[in-house]
Amino acid sequence: MASSAGTPYRPRIADAELRGCLAAAGAVVIEGPKACGKTRMAQQLAASTVLLDVDIAARQALAVDPALVLAGPRPRLLDEWQVEPALWNQVRRAVDASLEPGQFLLTGSAVPADEADRHTGAGRFSFLRLRPMTLCESGVGQVGVSLAALLEGQPPSCADPGLVVADLAELVCRGGWPAQLDRPLAAACRAARDYLEQVRQVDVQRVDGRRRDPQRLGALLRSLARNVATEVSLSTLAADAGGADGPLDPRTVADHLQALERLMVLENQPAWRPHLRSKAALRQAPRRHFCDPSLAVAALGGSAQRLLNDLEWLGLLFESLVVRDLRVLAQALDGEVFHYRDNYGLEVDAIVQLRDGRWGAIEIKLGPGQVEAAAAGLLRFRQQIDTRRTGEPAFLAVLCGSGYGYQRADGVAVVPVGALGP
Repeated sequence: MASSAGTPYRPRIADAELRGCLAAAGAVVIEGPKACGKTRMAQQLAASTVLLDVDIAARQALAVDPALVLAGPRPRLLDEWQVEPALWNQVRRAVDASLEPGQFLLTGSAVPADEADRHTGAGRFSFLRLRPMTLCESGVGQVGVSLAALLEGQPPSCADPGLVVADLAELVCRGGWPAQLDRPLAAACRAARDYLEQVRQVDVQRVDGRRRDPQRLGALLRSLARNVATEVSLSTLAADAGGADGPLDPRTVADHLQALERLMVLENQPAWRPHLRSKAALRQAPRRHFCDPSLAVAALGGSAQRLLNDLEWLGLLFESLVVRDLRVLAQALDGEVFHYRDNYGLEVDAIVQLRDGRWGAIEIKLGPGQVEAAAAGLLRFRQQIDTRRTGEPAFLAVLCGSGYGYQRADGVAVVPVGALGP
């Protein structure tokens, strides 16, 4: 996707996280999918910058005398550092020599093939994950409900942000890519298709130097899009992507998934493992998501109108959008986002759990007409949890596409996604 370097910087929720990381470690590694805004965010705090993916002279200098590349006002930004993995040890040595925090910023859109060297950075490097923008970062709706406040047990109260289903379909198609927020929807959709084409044809080949069939990869991307926000198995993906020619080899599918995860194009939502009152067995399969729902739409050549004609798929894409936003908001609170499912069929779309043990359960529903059933499911779920060992939930909430924010008489919160913020 095209750069947004000529546009004003839009503040990110992760800005404060980055400042904290710089104050604590000699080098900060910002990781995330291409075009999510890593470089722009890092440049707000960097005193100097080296763009390693385009600066051939810098890469040549690195081979001769690494000190030339590391020299400059600090914090020094080394953008797309993974194209020169040997840089890692050079930065580590420079940090050791300085003993000062905030020396380097490294940004990367792929996890290097050999992660062993990364472990030698313990105590010297801090890691920050950046994702595409949330709705509140994009300026959509009006923040009236704080995730932090929900986790403090405060009931929500806010006006209807005014989003309708057609708006949500467009937001899913546009995605949270900074460069696309102010462009026509058709241009944003084209950019998402081009993004996936680059991934399919080029990026997965470069991530570890292994040759992969772009046609098979394209079929897998389409299968993932059809099964977005579900716990689809490896065997199902292999059969679906193989089509009339028979299933793909599961080892091929696993390899392709790993490559896409290393590019951070895919990000699984792990299963939550609480203590239960009953003997129900917990399912451990992750839910599969693209890093942004716009890529799922692009994989199938979709459009906002097509989503409006297929509300079931739109509902899954909406869930994926909300999980994207929850991940950003939870990370800022030192938390993670899980899902829950047991062998009795009881499931919860999102569990936000903080490092200090606080947690909340969320059902994600496109329309307000689904709130009643979702709230009943959350109350049944709470009865399953052994709260003596897991703790009481800080909140139970239904996140929906529209409507007001309030707390029901049964204690379940109702929150419109356009009002949710940090």
